[in-house]
Formats: sequence, structure tokens, C-alpha cells
Amino acid sequence: MKKLLIVTLLLFSSISLFAQDVLVEAESFDNPGGWLVDPQFVEQMGSPYLNAHGMGKPVKNASTKVNFNKSGSYHIWVRTMNWVPGEWEAPGKFQLKVNEAVLDTVLGTRSGWGWQYAGETKINKKNETHIELVDLTGFNGRCDAVYFSTNKTTPPSSPKKLAAWRQELAAEPNAPEELKTYDLVVVGGGLAGCAAAIAGAEQGLKVALIHDRPVLGGNASEEIRVHTEGIYGNFERILKKIDTKHYPNGSAESKLDQQKRDENVKSYDNIDLFLNWRAYDAISEENSVKYVDARQTFTGERKRFTATYFVDSTGDGWIGFWAGAEFSYGRESVDTYGEYWEEHGELWSPKEADNAVMGSSVLWGSKDTDSPQSFPEVPWAMPVSKDYAEVNGEWQWEFSRNDLSQIDDAEEIRDHMLRAIYGSFSNAKKDEVNKNRKLEWVSYLVGKRESRRLVGDHIFTFNDAKEGRKFPDGVVIEKRAVDVHYQTVLEDEKNPDFISEALFYRGPQYYIPYRSLYSKNISNLFMAGRNFSCSHAGLGGPRVMLTTGQMGAAVGYAASLCKKYEVMPREIYTGYLQEYLDLIEEQKYEKIPTSKK
Repeated sequence: MKKLLIVTLLLFSSISLFAQDVLVEAESFDNPGGWLVDPQFVEQMGSPYLNAHGMGKPVKNASTKVNFNKSGSYHIWVRTMNWVPGEWEAPGKFQLKVNEAVLDTVLGTRSGWGWQYAGETKINKKNETHIELVDLTGFNGRCDAVYFSTNKTTPPSSPKKLAAWRQELAAEPNAPEELKTYDLVVVGGGLAGCAAAIAGAEQGLKVALIHDRPVLGGNASEEIRVHTEGIYGNFERILKKIDTKHYPNGSAESKLDQQKRDENVKSYDNIDLFLNWRAYDAISEENSVKYVDARQTFTGERKRFTATYFVDSTGDGWIGFWAGAEFSYGRESVDTYGEYWEEHGELWSPKEADNAVMGSSVLWGSKDTDSPQSFPEVPWAMPVSKDYAEVNGEWQWEFSRNDLSQIDDAEEIRDHMLRAIYGSFSNAKKDEVNKNRKLEWVSYLVGKRESRRLVGDHIFTFNDAKEGRKFPDGVVIEKRAVDVHYQTVLEDEKNPDFISEALFYRGPQYYIPYRSLYSKNISNLFMAGRNFSCSHAGLGGPRVMLTTGQMGAAVGYAASLCKKYEVMPREIYTGYLQEYLDLIEEQKYEKIPTSKK
């Protein structure tokens, strides 16, 4: 029974005296079985949850054991949701097993996240109580928590009240009890975060790297499987430690360099790596980040990280957002930065600013086998997929809509893509030629392209790339085309809304200045990744992983100079720029040992 399993005796004087309440967080189950811990949407729904991602085949039971302090009859609620409510059976159905009895109630059938009443059971405190989640469909049933109470009062539903209720049950103090102190705290373990950690560590900084997944690499990881693009620029030596060989998007070949990346980062003694830890707050005082709080995604253990400098590589710009950094989201008007491109007009840069951004992808794939393979009917997926039929996904499988935030509505966006994938594959299976084809892999993680962008001293724009503008502090170099995505349904409403196209502008080599890599108003905050300081169109080229990896290495070196001179990031530009550029030049290649010179 893990730490977050919450067993509490409370006296609810206003509800009923001596009620016994036990809350079991699903992500803390002793054995998740075939269920996956899904921490992507904690900021929106309040907690990681267990996800029965079986791609149409029920997954193995998740199980845990609970000790009760009081025998008696208990009412049981499960926090869950029907992720596709409609005129069909819910796709993600499951049941709860308590000891040897499977409760009759089919769960995962209520619309939207909330508590579903599961039934009543007898508990004997003398024996451990065994709880299991029994998946019925393999189509992403969700369980956030299981709540037992001798009082039949439904737990709170509103996010604010629910968070306070959880904290009260856990008797959790406001602040994490453990404090960790570093020179540099990097949040986000994609290529940008990894490169920042390595560069800082090589220069002698004590670094914490916090990442909410079990493996490093973000979109390049074996979990999301997007191949890396861009060039190494000034940082080939570092980026080769964490890059992958080029593989087709969604390919299992993404696993080949996963171990190399993880082991290379772990090889640095002065990098403390916190895998499966998700930051949930950052506090600033006098425009300076004081600390970041993070929570272990399985156990709920919390730590507070203090540092002189921080790097926001979260992609969504969470550290900057919590700390009060200026940020932007969506497309600027064409007049804001003069990013007009006659060939594509409004599609490229609108007359009025809006919330349109490039969408998120969920990659997937199937394979031919030697025998017939079945696939269930998916009526709940068909309104999205319609008659679209495919057996593999690529980068074009992408979804954005102006009324959906890529941050706040990310779960809905992910689920829309799952409906597109399952429905399209189901259509393809109706073709005799695909009778032996098996759905091999579907990511359950959202692969984002664009969301929140933090504002620095310089906002990198399309014109900077188009003109190949050289900056005195140009530390990142790129030559790939600027490509900005849009949903094809914008051009023809008959197109599927989950397929995108790209507008390519091929120009000269371009440069990103260091001034785009630190916050304008939070003095000790760097950013590296797609949340760097840029316009919507300016993001089109540098958003790929090797370019963002360059950003990471650049800020890692900058942080080392910040510590050397006890200054803030802006002062590297104003007072130590030449030394900074020399440091980058010096670190380009492996040094030749003196004995071999």
C-alpha cells in the first residue's frame, strides 16, 4: 500500500458523527496492472489518473490493498468520466472489485469528471481489503480515485472544493516538507531541458532536472515517437548525446536511442534527475522565482526546489505562468509584427488577432500479421472519423480548433484524436485487404506543437527568419524551412478536422538571439523549448526538437556565467556577451586530451 493511499478517520460534525472515510488515489495502486498512470491533465482535473489504454482489448486489473480502522457498511464512489457521452455505450467502461465481489455498477458512464456511485459493501477491519479495477473494453476507461464512506454523502465535485477536500483528508500541510536547493532547476525533460541540464552541469552547476514522465525526450521519447528535426548548430557535441536516429514518425525505432539519452543524462553526478515528478506551482517574489513545487505522479510525495536560476522547458510555459511572467498565446494580427505573406494571406497572418495555434498530434501505427485480427465496433468514434480509413498515422494527424485551448482543453483534444484513430482504423478493417492487420500502438500522450509563449527581451518573428537577421547575441542557428500548420477543414469543410497541412517558407539560415531565451519580467527565469519568446509565425521554424535543444544548451551555459558573476540572465547580454559567446565556441567539440596533442 503506497504512501498516497489515504486512510482517515474524520469527525464530520455537520454531516454525521464518527463517519469513517477512506480515499484511495488510483495512481497510487500497488499494482497498476495494464492501466497507465496519466498525469497530463493534472492542472485541469486535479490529479493523475489510471487510464485503461488497451487499444480495444481490456487491460489487466489494477489492484491494491487497504486497511480500514472501522468495520461496517461502506458506500463507495469512483471519480471517473465517460469520455464520449452520446447515443451509444460509453467506450471506457469498467467495474470495481472489492475482495471477491465485483460490484454490479458499470463505471465510466457519467458525463464529465465527477463521482459515480458504485454501491455498498461490508468491510471487516480485521482483514486487508483488496480493491481491483476490472476493465471491460480496453478503450481508455478512467479512474481518478475510489472513496469509501460510512456516510452516504457524495464528495465535492468543483475543482476548488475537491482540492481542499483532498488536502483535508490527507492532512497535507500547505508546503512540501522536503526542501531541495540547487544552482539551476530545469523543469521539463524534453531535448531542450536535457541539453540545459547537461550544459549547466558540465560547467559545474548543481542541477535538478524535473520531468513528469518515466523516460526523457518529450516528443522524441519512445512514448510519443516524433522524429527530431533541425540542426545541431553550435551544440553538436551535447545534442548528439540526447538525439535519436531519424525514424518515421510513430515508429518503434524511437526506442533505439531512448536508453542512450537517459543514461547520458544520468551519467552526470551533479544532475539530480527527478523522473515521474510533475511541477505544480512556482512562486516569485520581487519578480524573481523563489521556488518550484513538484509532486511524484505515483505516490503524491512532494518536494520544494529552490535555486538561483530556473529554466522553463515545460512546453506550456507553466513555470513562467505560475511565476507571473508575461506570455502570449495565439496568432498576432498581421500589423503587430508585419508578418504578411501575400501568397497565403489570412491563413498565414490574420487581420485580427485570434486564438488559432498549431495543433497537437497523437501518433499511431498498425502492422500486418499472419492471421486474421479482429477489432471492435466503435460507434462512439464514427462521428469524428466518418468514412476516413487509414492504417497508420503521421504528422498530419493533428487537431486544433480556435475555441479549444491546447493547454486547458488538452484532454478533449487528445480524446478527439483517439476517436479519429480508432474510427479510421475500424473503417480500414472493413476492407478485406486489412483483415490480418493489427493495431500495434497508439500514443495516449498529446504531442503538442504550440501553446503558451513566454515573452523575453526580444520576440523572434517570421521576419527575423525570412531576412536571416543576424544578432550580436545569435546563439541558436537554424536553416530548416518555416512551416506553420493549419487544419485542412479550413480550406474545404469536407476534409476531416483532424488532418492538417503545412505552409512552408524556405528562406536563408536564421539566428535566434539569446534575448529570446530569458523572461522579460522574471529576472532569473530562462526558457528553452517551444515556449521561448516568439510570435506565432516566428515559432514555425524553431519549434522542432534540435532547435529547441540548442536553446537548452545555450541557457545552460548562460546560467553558468550568471553564477560566476552573480548576475541575472539579462546581464549576460549587457555585460558578459563576448565571454558567453567564447564559452559556447569553446564547448563545441570534445577536447583533445593533453596526452594526445
